[in-house]
Amino acid sequence: MAKAKARQQVRIIKEQRQQAPIEKADTSVQLSEHEVYNAGDWITPPNDLRGLRNLVKNSTILPQCIRAYKNNIAGFGIGVRYIEDTDETPEMAEEFSRAQEIIELLNIEQDTKEVFEDIVEARETYGISYIEVIRNVAGEVVQIDFIKDTPSIRKTKPLEPYIPTVYYHHGKQIERKKRYCKYKQEIGGKTVYFREFGDPRIMDSRNGRYLEDGETLELEHQANEIMEFAIGTEAYGEVRWIGQVLGVDGSRKAESLNNNYFENGRHTPLMIMIKGGTLTDDSFDKLQNYMNEIKGAAGQHAFIILETESTDGRTDFDQSEKPEIEVKDLANILQKDELFQDYLDNNRRKVQSAFQLPDLYVGYTTDFNRATAQTAQEVTEEQVFQPERKSLAWAINNRLLNGYQFQYVEAYFLEPDITNPDDLYKLLTVANNAGGVTPNFAKKIIYEAYGEQAEDYEGDWGNTPLAYSKSQGGGMGFDLGQLTMSLQKQIEKAAGQHDDTVVAVMKEVKRLLLKMDKAA
Repeated sequence: MAKAKARQQVRIIKEQRQQAPIEKADTSVQLSEHEVYNAGDWITPPNDLRGLRNLVKNSTILPQCIRAYKNNIAGFGIGVRYIEDTDETPEMAEEFSRAQEIIELLNIEQDTKEVFEDIVEARETYGISYIEVIRNVAGEVVQIDFIKDTPSIRKTKPLEPYIPTVYYHHGKQIERKKRYCKYKQEIGGKTVYFREFGDPRIMDSRNGRYLEDGETLELEHQANEIMEFAIGTEAYGEVRWIGQVLGVDGSRKAESLNNNYFENGRHTPLMIMIKGGTLTDDSFDKLQNYMNEIKGAAGQHAFIILETESTDGRTDFDQSEKPEIEVKDLANILQKDELFQDYLDNNRRKVQSAFQLPDLYVGYTTDFNRATAQTAQEVTEEQVFQPERKSLAWAINNRLLNGYQFQYVEAYFLEPDITNPDDLYKLLTVANNAGGVTPNFAKKIIYEAYGEQAEDYEGDWGNTPLAYSKSQGGGMGFDLGQLTMSLQKQIEKAAGQHDDTVVAVMKEVKRLLLKMDKAA
């Protein structure tokens, strides 16, 4: 009888649980170096910031580089402009005026742009700089103060928990979560605590403790905020010339060695050697007085007599060995000029390279012409100063003034006009030959060259290229009488403002137009 096969049964058992949607973490989970290796919450700077300040003070090139950054990044001022080039509405004009007033009143002790000049100077000296931000009762930023003693500030690592933070973007409210730091300033045994900028919690400035729900605190004890400007990603930033510290210190020591030469260097120009005898006491006194009194015109054409005597005291006239006097010149072993000139010059160039600054910006050369100076200015503006201005402007618009929710205007840092007149002349010539220059455009270029605001001519002819108008009608293509009247109004307006330069230019334009019409 065949053996029956064993029956096998398989069951799949599933865990009965409610399916929940998978969510992504809405906070940053990365670790930073100072969070892992720092013993406590408060972070100690890796370098002595006061030592960096001393290096700058004793350097022959760092102050010039820092001053160039300070003057060219924030030195031209802060302006307000519309984000989009559209027709102005009353709401836009009101927001423009409000933004101007807010920026002007951010500090009443000095111009607001000078505050940012100090920020740039401290940041390039220490690698980081701070401002104290003060809000009104409504929570709006109304004042900023530069913290002068940068090395006195200490900060913590980002502390738990994550705090919901409101951010405004194009008129919409966005909520993000962030961990905030604490700051403290210690001077002369006194300590004051600050919140990180944007932290919505209330902190006691006396002990750095955050208030719990339901607690209250007097306004005078509520901590203000600190906004930091750091170079790089280190906790306390890092100066851009950190790789040149040895060269900067070496240059200081080389300069000190040269300076020490004037105090302790060899200054003996000659040596008087006596062979077979010695100077008499009277001769020694005369020689010493001669060396002390040889200065000035009184020493001209003077001479000195040196008398010697035998060393063995013999006075007979048959002495075979007579004393011999020899004057040895020692001027050839004196230091002729400063030492380590090549070393000092190489270190200077290395520091400038760290700042990406040409010689023209630090006053170390006169060997340049208009072309090389223009090129150096254009490259430095594009590679160095313009990115720095945009970075600071972003901090103003998107951090400092974000709570005002400006929709139409933004703050920006003014910059120098680096337009090359020769290039502009070539472009205008080509455009004019191609029929692309209109009377209004030509007028605008002329007025901008003199720093004036140009108003368009009345009528459509002002926006019509002269070459096109001429080709259409064989003449100027517009009413010459109307043009003359318009020009005359412009001339009278400029004359009323006593602007002789503009009057002369407009008269010349009128004369040329009449001449062109006559030729046509």
